[in-house]
Amino acid sequence: MDTEKKQESMFARYRAWRKKRKEIAKEKEKQKTIPQKIWSWVGTLLLAVVLAMAFRMFIAEPIRVDGTSMTNTLQNGEVVLASKISYWAASPQRNDVVICRYPGRVNERGNKAINFTAVVAMDVYTVFVKRLVAVPGDTVQITDGKLYVNGELVPDPEKMGSAPMDFGPLQLGEDEYFVMGDNRYSSHDSRASDVGPISRSAIMGKVTRVLLPLNAWRGVK
Repeated sequence: MDTEKKQESMFARYRAWRKKRKEIAKEKEKQKTIPQKIWSWVGTLLLAVVLAMAFRMFIAEPIRVDGTSMTNTLQNGEVVLASKISYWAASPQRNDVVICRYPGRVNERGNKAINFTAVVAMDVYTVFVKRLVAVPGDTVQITDGKLYVNGELVPDPEKMGSAPMDFGPLQLGEDEYFVMGDNRYSSHDSRASDVGPISRSAIMGKVTRVLLPLNAWRGVK
């Protein structure tokens, strides 16, 4: 019984302490001036923005598909989820659908960066959604529109065919990845002379799911 009374007493003191803390917090809030309240709201808003930016930079990011280069796997206008965390402890794998940057495609609208202050700037990149068809060490060759990796035929993912063109053979270096659109007739990708193989740092995340429209919700393979 003594033990039970002690526990009840401890809980009672804890409840009283919490009640007192809430009363003090309410009193402090009442005593805040209007400028203080405004700064408090601004601080909360800034924190939310920073957390959202950190989530998009390091965890996952929604990306809108623009164009038909990934048809029929992905449709124009669909919003996909690009997982950044997928490549924290693993390397990009052959056949992954990825978001990536192309060489020299920094902020195509004309400015080189967004300058927040004199010392803080952020490059703005055009982002592309493509399929990773070959990884470092692989040999890529295209003959009559057919893709071969390490001498083996890679079937068209959506059986849409490819433009009859020849490429390679090209052996990828230790930091070179080859990307192509699933709609090989209509895709500007590593086959182009102004793109070529991309580096690991240019691969920003793995596309795992279609988010929007809701009736198109599905996984991406």
